[in-house]
Amino acid sequence: MTSLVAWWKEHLLACPSKHFLHVDCPGCGLQRSIIALLEGDLAESIALYPATMPMAFCLIFAALHLKLNFRHGAAVIKWAFGFTVLIIVASYLYKIIARTPLHPS
Repeated sequence: MTSLVAWWKEHLLACPSKHFLHVDCPGCGLQRSIIALLEGDLAESIALYPATMPMAFCLIFAALHLKLNFRHGAAVIKWAFGFTVLIIVASYLYKIIARTPLHPS
């Protein structure tokens, strides 16, 4: 696993939005967050991309629901997905607002 993480660190995909427009996209930080999570650094993972854990929950729960067909699985997936989208939007807006100067000089 450590060799896979080391390889991934060396081969991160570039963000087209950041490269061409010089603006972070709502997904910027996800790769580094997953790497931090795989290395066991939960705090760093959350700091890099707060939606990583809810996103992982959605994916794992959806896969389990497809296999085990939970009674209220579809409703849980809808709520978890909505919560994940809310976190992504809120953290992106925070990132934009925090980097924008209040009084340009």
